[in-house]
Amino acid sequence: MTFFSESTRQKLHEIIFEADTFRGKFFDLLLICAILTSVLVVMMESVQSINLKYGNAFKTMEWIFTILFTLEYIARIIVLKKPIYYIKSFYGIIDLLSIIPTYLSLFFFGTQALIVLRIMRLLRIFRVLKLVRFLSEGNKLFYALKASLPKIIVFLVSVVCVMLIVGTLMYIIEGGENGFDSIPRSIYWAIVTMTTVGYGDIAPTTVVGQTLASFIMILGYGIIAVPTGIVASQIHHAKNKEISTQACPSCSREGHDVDAKYCKFCGAKM
Repeated sequence: MTFFSESTRQKLHEIIFEADTFRGKFFDLLLICAILTSVLVVMMESVQSINLKYGNAFKTMEWIFTILFTLEYIARIIVLKKPIYYIKSFYGIIDLLSIIPTYLSLFFFGTQALIVLRIMRLLRIFRVLKLVRFLSEGNKLFYALKASLPKIIVFLVSVVCVMLIVGTLMYIIEGGENGFDSIPRSIYWAIVTMTTVGYGDIAPTTVVGQTLASFIMILGYGIIAVPTGIVASQIHHAKNKEISTQACPSCSREGHDVDAKYCKFCGAKM
């Protein structure tokens, strides 16, 4: 279904999704101001003394912002050729979650407090202010984390296996009389110890148990270092990769190469 002509749709897309033009930047700055104000209203509404005086005004403002954000969400869907990509994207989900709580408050008391999720929408400020250097570094970090994910998953699975083994051993060694009264509780101790958190609510008292605990403490430092090294290696490989900040007019996705002529996510012409 076509709501606008192609030229009108492109102009609206530039205003809503891009910040390269004055109108686009002005739109996003207004949006950020509205988000900040709406979050402030929710915060003030939670203060009982202030809410007693201005409760009705807060509720009215809350509904005004919700209606505005709803219209904005619908506009984002309409101007895209393939809106499903935006709906399923990170920003699309955040945009939707920012308006749902007010409508839910009609049926469930207290859910309007979830409107503070709107603060997540302020991530758009990086695009609005065109902080290209930070965007570029952020994209490199994102792609480094994405490339590191398989290695990190394998590493974490190995760590979980070690914690299961250590927790079981501590259950056998220490027993219930020393606080290790079940394998799950012993695994909890292993997690707390291996991550170097050390709550101290339970601790081994036998020589064998303390020796094993010392080994786990030392191992914990290595566990912290390994994922850092994996990600750092991927960042090194991605340091020369240039990423464009332009959004696809079809699916709104970003993260294309600077010389890209077609969207790598949906194939539409840039």
